[in-house]
Amino acid sequence: MSLETSPLPPPPKPSLVTIQMAGLLVDVYGLADLPPSATHISCLWLHHPRTRSKEYMADIAGRCVGAWNSQAGGGGEREGEAGRKRRGLIALAYDQRNHGSRLVDDKANGSWRDGNGMHAVDMFGVVQGMVADQRVLLDLVEGYLFHDADGKKKVDQHLALGVSLGGHSVWQLMFAEPRVTAGVVVVGCPDYMNLLSDRARLTKLSTYSAQDEGASFLGSKDFPPSLVEACKKFDPKAIFFGSSALQDARASGIADEVAKQIMSDRLRGKKFLLCSGGEDKLVPYRCSEPFMRWFKQAAGSWFKEENVSVDDRIYPGIGHSFSADMITDSVQFIIDALASADQESSAGGGDEPRASKI
Repeated sequence: MSLETSPLPPPPKPSLVTIQMAGLLVDVYGLADLPPSATHISCLWLHHPRTRSKEYMADIAGRCVGAWNSQAGGGGEREGEAGRKRRGLIALAYDQRNHGSRLVDDKANGSWRDGNGMHAVDMFGVVQGMVADQRVLLDLVEGYLFHDADGKKKVDQHLALGVSLGGHSVWQLMFAEPRVTAGVVVVGCPDYMNLLSDRARLTKLSTYSAQDEGASFLGSKDFPPSLVEACKKFDPKAIFFGSSALQDARASGIADEVAKQIMSDRLRGKKFLLCSGGEDKLVPYRCSEPFMRWFKQAAGSWFKEENVSVDDRIYPGIGHSFSADMITDSVQFIIDALASADQESSAGGGDEPRASKI
């Protein structure tokens, strides 16, 4: 998993402090750089790749915080300047389970090719564990950061960006947590069953049969029934369609009203930026494509009133990496999401941001 930044200038270096939060070590970027006028705080949560650690996210943290601060600190009476001065951005990164400071068993982070027979279960456990950890931190982060601020600073927006394994966890987080309203998924997948079935085929596991196109793999010892059920609860494609093959929504057997209720309850008003490498062999776009085709069509037509924004980008010639163009697009997406929060606040009147529709 590479971070391709060579065409880009070095990132700004915001302040960095590591804070113990709910038993986790959390790197907080930009806290000391918040201007005194910043009363509304946006938290950008960063989810790192498999076999990496929270430090991997320092580059994108610096770029996002630096870009926002450079806009917010400009002079003149430009439209929206007051909103930018009152809104501050901090970026936060912590180790996924069994990674970095939380490492328990390095072998458990390996794949089937690496000799880890529990690959599918281990990786899903890390993904879903990251979502569970994230929800605890959302509850408590304001108290940890601003316990001496006498209520003058309010965390009122949460965004997430994840790479590879972290992309899988951001997909699941966006479906699980109403408070996270914008998400960037870099080389991640919304269909865990399809991704791991494809990986089992390429690995030539004995539990994958070409005769049934891998249907019997789901529920086998390498993808046990309990994991199938967990996917149905937490993984985006399976939340809508279970273990069934995904077809056109109107012929899929899922009632439009059921899908609409899921969109309304879990995703209303959320913004997605999805970055995939056109030559990615580890998390190939073909594993995401059936769900993405349906998801984009549903968001743009059948359930348009739910105001779900899906920007799905494929980068030609890019493999399993966080490329320079992906980085540039991710920073711009984050800046736009912050700016839109203040526009919505202004539209609502007064100094307080409007409450989420979710």
